[in-house]
Amino acid sequence: MRLRTKGGYNVPLAGKPTGEIRALPEPDALYLPLTSRRFAFTQTVVEDGAEVAPGEVLATDPANFDVPLLAPRAGTVRLGTVENHITLENTRREMERPVQVGTPDGHSIEVKRRRLVRLGAWQFFEDANTGRLPDPSGVPRAVVVSTARLEPFGPRGDAQLAGRLDAFERGLEHLQSLLEYQPIYLVVPDVQSPLAREVHESLRGLAYLRIVTIPLRYPFDHFALLARGLGLEADPSRPVWALRTEGVLAVDRALTACRACTERIISFGGPAAREPAHLSAVAGYPLEDILAGALSEEPARIINGGALTGETIGEAQKGLDAECAGLTVLAEPRRRELFAFLRPGWTRRSYSVCFLSALRRAGPEPLTTALRGEKRACIACGFCEEVCPARIMPHLIHKYLYSGALDDVERLGVDLCVGCGLCSYVCPSKIELREEFLEAQEQLAEERQHAEEPLA
Repeated sequence: MRLRTKGGYNVPLAGKPTGEIRALPEPDALYLPLTSRRFAFTQTVVEDGAEVAPGEVLATDPANFDVPLLAPRAGTVRLGTVENHITLENTRREMERPVQVGTPDGHSIEVKRRRLVRLGAWQFFEDANTGRLPDPSGVPRAVVVSTARLEPFGPRGDAQLAGRLDAFERGLEHLQSLLEYQPIYLVVPDVQSPLAREVHESLRGLAYLRIVTIPLRYPFDHFALLARGLGLEADPSRPVWALRTEGVLAVDRALTACRACTERIISFGGPAAREPAHLSAVAGYPLEDILAGALSEEPARIINGGALTGETIGEAQKGLDAECAGLTVLAEPRRRELFAFLRPGWTRRSYSVCFLSALRRAGPEPLTTALRGEKRACIACGFCEEVCPARIMPHLIHKYLYSGALDDVERLGVDLCVGCGLCSYVCPSKIELREEFLEAQEQLAEERQHAEEPLA
């Protein structure tokens, strides 16, 4: 099965990580942030000075089904040493022991789901349409598994699957055991490679699996787009579970070995990365240690996630958070370019053909955080509509937002925006369309909630 797609665009960003997976040296201490993109681990369950073993629960998120923040290594707990972090000092690698959840012979769906939560595998799940953590006791409409990660840069599926295809297949079988009759859609990119052929040959005989092919074009690995393409639109009573390659491998680790999922493969890349690669890392690994000697240009902006949708990591964060899938680094020029508007743009890549670089062969772009000009009003070029995978008209929505016509913004489908950031990237006027639309979605959601509240 192949999904029908429209729009999309591959940003030719320099600094693509290689398929090599590099092990980081063992740190002296770990700094585990108590917040991440979706989670706030506000319920601390360990005391200052306590000695913990690998996989032990340090804190939980009461607002998200008590998902735990786990100790990746043995060590001594320090609370309050670093604000909004739990510090593990004197860390050491010890043999991980299986963690028993439920009775030793418990193989019910309920026990398996409790194991996924307790052992950290449930954090890899999300609702395909909302991005939120699904209820582990709920009944999904379907499961979508994606082996593709197309935003520059995320951890590549081929790097994660190399040598682990058996574990991946076991993880899929465990997923199927959590369901009743719901289908599992396996999303693979339309590529020809020895690994791709091996995946197809190994998995095509699984009766419960439906293989879906997508073009190798960003952002068609986005779960909301995949769900719509499969006819699995949002329904609060029937969520669609979604997870990527690392999530399936975590399911296998939790349910096959009953071991905590504390180690993951993250990407490290971008134009300012000296040696882009995949890293084997744990939550709390010191950012300072990762970045030491790893930047080809300084100062640099460190982004948690991809260049188009990731968030800048502030100075207050000292370690990798529990959901970090990758770090993207961009040079951050501190001086304005003199007469930048007069330069013909031989080195500037653009979606349009207005720069001299259109005469050159396409190649990686050394993108920086500099605007290289000033923000301007919308010129109605239509580039944003051409690349939009949600098939909406960003330039028109922007104009209605500018005039405060929120009803018209809703009518034009701002809720269909998946926040991929392509409209902002191709905009020659440098309008932050992605931020505008996400804010509009929040405002509309608040108004709907207010309208549904009963009058006092």
